[in-house]
Amino acid sequence: MPNTSSIVSRDRYYMLRVSSPMLSAEQQFGEILSQIRVLSQMSQISHSTIVFVRMFLSDVANQLEYVETLKTDYALSIVGQAPLDGTKVSALVYIMRDVKVNRIDADTIEVQDGEVSHYWTTNVRFGGDTSKDQTRSIFDDYVSKLRSQGMTLLDNCVRTWFFVHDIDRHYSGVVEGRNDKFAEQGLTTQTHFIASTGIGGESISSSSLVQMDAYSVKGVAPSDIHYLYAKSHLNSTAEYGVSFERGTYVDYPGGRRVFISGTASIDNKGKVLFEGDVVKQAERMLENVEVLLSEAGADFTKVQYMIVYLRDIADYAIVRQLFVSRFGETMPFVFLQAPVCRPKWLIEMECVAAV
Repeated sequence: MPNTSSIVSRDRYYMLRVSSPMLSAEQQFGEILSQIRVLSQMSQISHSTIVFVRMFLSDVANQLEYVETLKTDYALSIVGQAPLDGTKVSALVYIMRDVKVNRIDADTIEVQDGEVSHYWTTNVRFGGDTSKDQTRSIFDDYVSKLRSQGMTLLDNCVRTWFFVHDIDRHYSGVVEGRNDKFAEQGLTTQTHFIASTGIGGESISSSSLVQMDAYSVKGVAPSDIHYLYAKSHLNSTAEYGVSFERGTYVDYPGGRRVFISGTASIDNKGKVLFEGDVVKQAERMLENVEVLLSEAGADFTKVQYMIVYLRDIADYAIVRQLFVSRFGETMPFVFLQAPVCRPKWLIEMECVAAV
């Protein structure tokens, strides 16, 4: 078993970390890949399967060679977001028990869990002159993938992640492209949107301004998918022209999963709170997430993992101290350098909870 300080887990989620930033790139990636192999071997004993891995790389252009040749049955997401502990790579691993995995195409896997099928699609990106064009192409491709499996964006997509190069310049194009495609597919303020994170990050392709991961589900009733609002603390994203849900929870046959979108220090009027103060922003962000979780019958004790995004690497030490003092070292979390979609937001987080 790898160094226990390198793997932190809760329920089905594992956060993998390199033991020392002093190791070479080859050694650091070797550690992470070794940890994944060990988890895979352990999972087989317990009739479990790795179904999703997201790898956070500090320098995609020079590090992709370490992971791009992996032959995997699971969904592998690769994004350029530097771990803030000084290492070159971290990874989030999700494991499910008693499931069957089928690869649909190069980007998508299906995980059959009884009557429910889960679909993870990763690393979707396209060329195009603008982030708007690329986002539209990404959705056209994803809608086609869903249609081939008897699904639609409106009825089946639960969660998306958008990783945007130079987000201060290109996020507005992502918003415009997404708004256009949502309107085409019937996602409106009268229906619903999709839980999402839109965050700075580098694609595995240098020509791509936008890269998307997505999760959809088939086999649960529409009445089993619910949306979170936290109206006392947050406003509707549509009020400032953006189309995503603050959070979504799904009641599966085996229990409830709560998907919290990228959440920052904002009030119910859409105003950024505590400009320039990362600690107060972090505290308000956690308060917002707590209210969202409570709407789904959850709290931080039910959270399976956290991803925390920071604009400024100089804020890492004080923010990590805040999180450790509140949640301890046993919470699977990772801190990444990734600018948020508004420059005045210094910090954002997302998480998943299980009830």
